[in-house]
Amino acid sequence: MSFPMALFVTVLLLIGSGFFVAAEFALVAAKRHRMEKAAAEGRRGAGAALAGMRELSLMLAGAQLGITVCTLGLGSVSKPAISHQLDPLLRGLGLPSALSYGVAFAVAMIVVVFLHMVVGEMAPKSWAIAHPERSAMLLSPLFRALVKAVRPLIRLLNSVSNGLVRLCRVTPRDELAPVHDREQLTHLVAESERLGLISAADSQLLTRSLTEPGTPVGALCVPAERITSVEGGAGIDELLR
Repeated sequence: MSFPMALFVTVLLLIGSGFFVAAEFALVAAKRHRMEKAAAEGRRGAGAALAGMRELSLMLAGAQLGITVCTLGLGSVSKPAISHQLDPLLRGLGLPSALSYGVAFAVAMIVVVFLHMVVGEMAPKSWAIAHPERSAMLLSPLFRALVKAVRPLIRLLNSVSNGLVRLCRVTPRDELAPVHDREQLTHLVAESERLGLISAADSQLLTRSLTEPGTPVGALCVPAERITSVEGGAGIDELLR
């Protein structure tokens, strides 16, 4: 393969890796209720994003498969192409053949790893996390189409991984839990107070509201005959009295 063609394939593989990374993080970071609202409003891509969130395990397996294929492509196409271009230049500078090949290989690996991490993973991840709902609606239609094309393979891989998870006595889940339970929220309040994010008074109030739902509402009501009231046209003196 010629060097210009290898560069072109490298760009495509980086774009592909970035696409799968962004789609993966978008589906994880997007809020379910916002997607449901967008789907109800008929916004483009919201239905596909919501469907992807409902089978999140399968979609994440598809993203990992896509990222792996792109990574292998960069290793088999981009790294040798860069190495073969550098090797003659280094020999021209007087390096022995054995040394020049090793240096060219190391430089090519550093360049490819850097491009893959920054362009193919970190930048798309940051973009998807910054705009999760918008990126989910934008990427999900194509992402779901690609996953659908290789669904049997992904289901097989996902079944094997779920089997390994069950061996660790953990039940696999296809989607994220949409809500937190009372214990998790109480712990979150305590941690927020410890870190100084909320005051002790606010922490007490929130904790009591989370731990007191067992009290019957009737016990908290004030009977009408015990309520002190004034006429609607009462003046300031009457109100103060």
